[in-house]
Amino acid sequence: MKSPRVVVLDYGSGNLRSAQRALERVGAQVEVTADADAALECDGLAVPGVGAFAACMTGLRAVGGDKLIAQRLERNRPVLGICVGMQVLFAAGVEHGTWAEGCGAWPGTVERLDADVLPHMGWNTVAAAPGSTLFNGIPAGTRFYFVHSYALREVGAADLVAAGARLSWTEHGERFAAAAEQGVLSATQFHPEKSGDAGATLLANWLGAL
Repeated sequence: MKSPRVVVLDYGSGNLRSAQRALERVGAQVEVTADADAALECDGLAVPGVGAFAACMTGLRAVGGDKLIAQRLERNRPVLGICVGMQVLFAAGVEHGTWAEGCGAWPGTVERLDADVLPHMGWNTVAAAPGSTLFNGIPAGTRFYFVHSYALREVGAADLVAAGARLSWTEHGERFAAAAEQGVLSATQFHPEKSGDAGATLLANWLGAL
C-alpha cells in the first residue's frame, strides 16, 4: 500500500519538524514546504501553528496559505489544523482586545478561556464526538497534550454545531472545542505530535481517511 503524501505547511509558525516526524512515524511521506503546487496536490495538508492568532494569520497570508486551504476544501482535499493551526480556521480571533480575521473555513471566534490558570498547559482528557474519525479506537479517558490560552469556547460554538461539525470537548475552567471534524476538514487544539502513542493513533486515523 502506497504511503500517503502529506505536506506540513511552512509559513513561519509551528513545530514543523515535530509534526513531520510524528506523521512519518505513522507511515506518511512528508514534505515541509510552502510550495503552492505541493500543498494543493498532496494527499493531506497539515497546518500547525504556535503563538498569537494574528501573527499566524499574517504568516499564513504571506505564503498564500489561507487561499491554499480554501482551494483544497473546494476540491474536497483533506486538511488538518493543529493548535493555532486549528484556531486560524475559524472566522476570527480576539487576543488582548485585538480582533483579527481568520480563514473563515468554520464559523466562530477564538477567545481567551475563562480559567483561573492560563495557559492551559499539560495533559488533559478529551470527550470525543460520537462517530469521530480522529478518535476511532482511542479509549475514553485518554490524555492529550495542550499548550494554549485561547480556543473556541462552548458558548461560541453553536453556529459550528449547527453547520454539522463534530466537536470533541475538553474542560479547563470551561468547556472548549478540543477537536473539530467536518468532511475533509479536521483540527485539534492539542498537539498530537506531542501526545505520544495516543497522538500517533489519532494521526494514523487521519492518514487512514485520506
